[in-house]
Amino acid sequence: MALKLVDIDDRLIHGQLASTWIPDFGIESVIIVDDKVASDPVQKSVAGLAVPKVKVSVFSVEKFIQVLKKTELKKVTMVLFTNPIDALAMRENGLEFSYLNVSGMRFNEERTRLHKNMSVTPEERDAFEKLIAMGVECWMQTTTRDSKISVSQLLADGEI
Repeated sequence: MALKLVDIDDRLIHGQLASTWIPDFGIESVIIVDDKVASDPVQKSVAGLAVPKVKVSVFSVEKFIQVLKKTELKKVTMVLFTNPIDALAMRENGLEFSYLNVSGMRFNEERTRLHKNMSVTPEERDAFEKLIAMGVECWMQTTTRDSKISVSQLLADGEI
């Protein structure tokens, strides 16, 4: 499998991803796994505009589970989620990864802020804890130029 990077960023593909993560990891294909994006024709159509030389695909969680059963990733691939709940579902259903990066989970009224670039709901916190218990290293790093912070530590420290 050519899976190079698994990332959570609820902003999807944007300047920081396009200018650091994708070139620094030599990404040739980005797979966005998100039910809302997969069901929104406008979001699907603009998903790859920031990275014109990279193949961008959008799947619902269930559809990507089915795709993985039949297809092997061949290009250097980044799988991009908007939340850890979907990442956990994919990990439990065949997407093998041992490292998960969080580059952005924005604050809203449902989320508790753990870092200026990472906020979680109770369900998202639970998903991170399950991923960590499965042996997945989870780190918060906004760009490849920023220092990494352990998600375990952010969860332990609590609200800022």
